Amino acid sequence: MGKFLRKSLDKLYLASGILASLFLIAILGLIVLQMVARWTGETFRGAPDYAGYAMAASSFLALAYALNAGAHIRVSLLLTALGRYRRLGEIWCFGVGTFLSWFFAYHAIKMTHGSYRWNDISQGQDATPMWIPQSLMSLGVIILAIAFADHLVRLIFVGSHNIKEEALDAHVE
Repeated sequence: MGKFLRKSLDKLYLASGILASLFLIAILGLIVLQMVARWTGETFRGAPDYAGYAMAASSFLALAYALNAGAHIRVSLLLTALGRYRRLGEIWCFGVGTFLSWFFAYHAIKMTHGSYRWNDISQGQDATPMWIPQSLMSLGVIILAIAFADHLVRLIFVGSHNIKEEALDAHVE
């Protein structure tokens, strides 16, 4: 059961990172299409709005993957200075991160549900129902909260988190 859960969580973080990169490619496509439209004298209504939605989706979906890969800014120097209390410092950091990410996830879901319930649409030319881009943001934050909780539980019960150590060492230098 444990190995299955570990592999499933790692696949979830990887899938979130891949999805984030696909939204970056979508931004590139939207920019190119908008440039071509300008060169040909046409207009591509809503392109900046769609690019903004794709940027938000990409940013939030990449959070968990970046955390798992050790790409977030960490307080490694402070944790190293704690010496034998480093593990307690890491538990505290992951505890705060877990709490804040679940708090943010709760409010992101609440906002998305409100936008859906009130049929909120964007103010731009695209008139997109706002729950669609907001749901991608909520999904990214939920996956980040799962990742923080995963690392916290692993740190408490196994004694180490699952963040790739070589990535951490590269950022400290």
